[in-house]
Amino acid sequence: MAQQATLHAVIYGFVQGVNFRYFVLRHARALELAGYVRNLLRERAVEVVAEGEKEKLEQLLRELEVGPRMARVKRVEVNWSDYSGAYSRFEVRF
Repeated sequence: MAQQATLHAVIYGFVQGVNFRYFVLRHARALELAGYVRNLLRERAVEVVAEGEKEKLEQLLRELEVGPRMARVKRVEVNWSDYSGAYSRFEVRF
C-alpha cells in the first residue's frame, strides 16, 4: 500500500478571483484525494488541505505552485502531517 499523508498548503499571490479553488478541486478529484480548498480572505490567499497517497499529494503540490492560467503564485507554504482519514471527498469550502 502506498504511503498516506496529509498536505496543508497556503498559496499566496494573485490567487483569488481567478478560479483557483475550482482548479484545485478538479485536480484533487482527478487524483482521488480528499479534503478541501477555501479562500483566506484576510491573507488574500488560498488554503488547501488534502489527504491521500503521498505521491499524488506531491503531484497536486506541483499544480498548486503554478495555478490556473490567470493566477500568479508568489509562494506556497507547505506543511506535511500524518494521514487522519478525516475527509471522505474533496470539496470547496466557503
